[in-house]
Amino acid sequence: MDKQELGAFLRSRRERLRPEDVGLPSGPRRRTPGLRREEAAVLAHISTEYYIRLEQGRAPWPSGEVLAGIAGALRLTDAESDHLHVLAGTAPTRHRMHRRDVRPSILALLERLPQTAAFVMSAAFEVLAWNDLAAALMEDFAQRAPEDRNLARRAFLEPQGTEAPLYGISDAAEFRHQVVMQLRAALAHYPTDPVLVGLVDELRDASPVFARLWERHDVQAAPMLTKTFLHPVVGPITVDCDTLALTDRDQYLVLYSAPPGSPGTEALALLNIPGSEA
Repeated sequence: MDKQELGAFLRSRRERLRPEDVGLPSGPRRRTPGLRREEAAVLAHISTEYYIRLEQGRAPWPSGEVLAGIAGALRLTDAESDHLHVLAGTAPTRHRMHRRDVRPSILALLERLPQTAAFVMSAAFEVLAWNDLAAALMEDFAQRAPEDRNLARRAFLEPQGTEAPLYGISDAAEFRHQVVMQLRAALAHYPTDPVLVGLVDELRDASPVFARLWERHDVQAAPMLTKTFLHPVVGPITVDCDTLALTDRDQYLVLYSAPPGSPGTEALALLNIPGSEA
């Protein structure tokens, strides 16, 4: 990331605030949305000139104290504040590539969950490992080349008119928003990773929806607690959705399960029968 990205993030957070959100009078009609730069500077206890230069990408890197003042002034969430520190270089930034090797213990765990569809996903939304039930519920990832197992590409570049886009999930719009937010956070941690940089560039060029969401500079996703798949054989399957962060490798263990006795459990049991996913 660079100073331009820091400035764009600050501007996006400032423009979403109304004066009354921070205890200021709204006054006459404003020509542009959000707080004025001078208002944000006063609230952050810094000079207006310095704040303007930050948004324009021309200021020296701010100190941690200045960033804390800006985070408070712009009412940033914890996730947004963390992202601000990463962009400003006051948090550890990893210049290596994100990892794709899955711990052997996690690979073994996947096979110990016969009633749960489970897979491991990288920071770039690559499906790295999966169990048989995940293949039956979603698709047989083994039949795809590694570069085609990317759920971000599936979310934004799937051909128009696909009968059941994104495996027929009920929250496709929310998932796409989550993809954008997580990719932004990943790129802040791995700014020189050619896979991540190339993926974001590809999606921005090829998908107007991705480009629009990317310009929002959002970084905090709401948890997805349930999800409904429209399976071509067994029909709708509603499952609980749990995502566990494997922080040592910036990977995610995604688990789809259903409460005992629920229709979802019965549907997953049908998928466990060999040949039912066909």
